[in-house]
Amino acid sequence: RFSRSRDLYSRISTNRFSIALCSLSHKQDVASFARRILVALAEPVQVNGEDFYCTVSVGIAVHPQDGSDAQKLLDNAEVALVRARESGGNTYKYFSKEINQKALERLAIEAGLRRSLVEDDFELHYQPQVDLKSRVLLGAEALLRWSHPKLGPVSPDRFIPIAEESGLILPLGEWVIRAACRQNAAWQAAGYHPIRVAVNISGHQLQQKGFVQMVASVLNETGLDPQWLEFELTESTMMENTERNIGVLQQLKKIGIHLSIDDFGTGYSSLSYLQRFPLDKLKIDSSFVKDLHKTESNAAITEAIIAMAHRLGLKVLAEGIETTEQLDYLVANECLKGQGYLFGRPAPSLEFEQYFQSASGSKAG
Repeated sequence: RFSRSRDLYSRISTNRFSIALCSLSHKQDVASFARRILVALAEPVQVNGEDFYCTVSVGIAVHPQDGSDAQKLLDNAEVALVRARESGGNTYKYFSKEINQKALERLAIEAGLRRSLVEDDFELHYQPQVDLKSRVLLGAEALLRWSHPKLGPVSPDRFIPIAEESGLILPLGEWVIRAACRQNAAWQAAGYHPIRVAVNISGHQLQQKGFVQMVASVLNETGLDPQWLEFELTESTMMENTERNIGVLQQLKKIGIHLSIDDFGTGYSSLSYLQRFPLDKLKIDSSFVKDLHKTESNAAITEAIIAMAHRLGLKVLAEGIETTEQLDYLVANECLKGQGYLFGRPAPSLEFEQYFQSASGSKAG
């Protein structure tokens, strides 16, 4: 219904096809053609009396601005196709220099991550978590840092999504857990008083087969007591596959690992389910802490989270504390644990050791 005799159709691979549209007057005509393809393929196909549905993603490259020869046009249409798939599929996307640059950068980051996993070329920085009244060091959040050989330092906001899409988040997550446990055990062996180190866990890791066994193996390998390891999960991560996640978290809890919800208040979680998760702590997101003494709504949400945590028997920690005004407000409302630039920025392990002296005064006996 959308084919034209003057166009060229070919099959590139099992599920990839190319269409060369000839003699189009306007660039918009390509979009109209693509939409007709989407509509046509959206109709069900009957096989043995049952309806089957399929979706299609379309990448578009236009001559001559996107390529002067057939191969260049195909390559750039492929780049646009990847972008269409990343957008959720069942849509079309035009090629552009911006899309091409992003695609090349994504490939460079993925290749760099694979190489760094082989070469053990990552680093953890640690941000102190303290008692808000006494300033005693209670723990630290382990934060992954990575520098690409050509791109330089890459923000986790850029490389973590690529790690998740490529499946690299599983070996990368295991690297973080092992490195954090090894470092914490080394601090204790050096005589510093024990602290709990928190590691962020993604939904992919929580769904990983054998995840609990891997964590138990790392703890045994590093000699770290499970009580000094904490996993932080977001609300959305826990609610993705609720019943299974509850089971996995209960197994982790039996081992002795502490569990907390990170960035609490920014996602959606049912309070009925919240009671079923074997949690130890809620972390108030920094977006609420930032203006809590200026914005009534932020203050109300923060106070409600603190009150709810106490009623549920959970500890509560505020993130992003930067001023004494924020500190005083939190203490006045019975939030007694926190982290933020007021106490210290994330730092490499050797620099972090300074917090053991400044925040606690001495090593453990």
